[in-house]
Amino acid sequence: MATILLTGGTGLVGRALSSALLEKKHNVIILTRSTKQMAISPQPKNGIQWAQWNVEAQTIDKDAVAKADYIIHLAGAGVADKRWTKKRKQEIVDSRVKSGALLVTALSEIENNVKAVITASAIGWYGADPVIPNPIPFLEDAPADTAFLGDTCRQWEQSIEPVTQLKKRVVKLRIGIVLSKDGGALKEFIKPLQFGVAAILGNGKQMISWIHIDDLVNMFMAAIENENMNGVYNAVAPKPVSNKELTLELARSRKKFFIPFYVPSLILKLMLGEMSIEILKSATVSSIKIQQAGFNFKFPDIKTALKNN
Repeated sequence: MATILLTGGTGLVGRALSSALLEKKHNVIILTRSTKQMAISPQPKNGIQWAQWNVEAQTIDKDAVAKADYIIHLAGAGVADKRWTKKRKQEIVDSRVKSGALLVTALSEIENNVKAVITASAIGWYGADPVIPNPIPFLEDAPADTAFLGDTCRQWEQSIEPVTQLKKRVVKLRIGIVLSKDGGALKEFIKPLQFGVAAILGNGKQMISWIHIDDLVNMFMAAIENENMNGVYNAVAPKPVSNKELTLELARSRKKFFIPFYVPSLILKLMLGEMSIEILKSATVSSIKIQQAGFNFKFPDIKTALKNN
């Protein structure tokens, strides 16, 4: 039984991960900015304790850091939550980079027994496939793309890198599109199906490197338990699919009448602005490194993944 200090614990992945950690009898401390949450739960409840931090002010609960055996860092403003204005893009970067810097400072200045820091990153690190289909999927040693998301991921990962100088293990999981019945991308894919429309984005040929929420949670657990895991791993399923394949398979899995409809790229650009570039981008990302580390996927293909969502 270990004590896990968790940032971003109230998000989609954080909630699922907290439940899994508690099932394994770990203690979970969730860092929160909310004074309201602290007032509601000042004492540990159902195995979860809340502790305060303020990324802007660069303050953190010292006792929480001192108690931790592992830190899992998920915090970051939602990339797809709002249109990408200049201000929003800065929020996306700062929420990741400044929180990483705060954890580095805390681990440097507070006496602690933290064995490893496991941080989220994203496959936005990679650029677009040079050709579709791409016979050579992106590996972890590929350079960061120079566009907004690629540069954000580069800064994100760099912000936590100084932890290695403290002789602690650091694992970075570059997460693909997370499929979960509880929210995220899948919820958006399902919305048009409620009206009998399978909305294929652009020409639908762009490849989506995805992962089932259960496999992602298990990957974070593996990063805690497997001391040989170190460095960067792509957190994606072994079999990426095209946007068209994902959309139609999802429609078929719901066993309701649907009409395929192609949403023109121009419409997406008008609706989403710069974010549409990422929506339409094809990125074929390899899972070979995490598999070679001994990780076994529960949901390696889209059909089984959607049956369980």
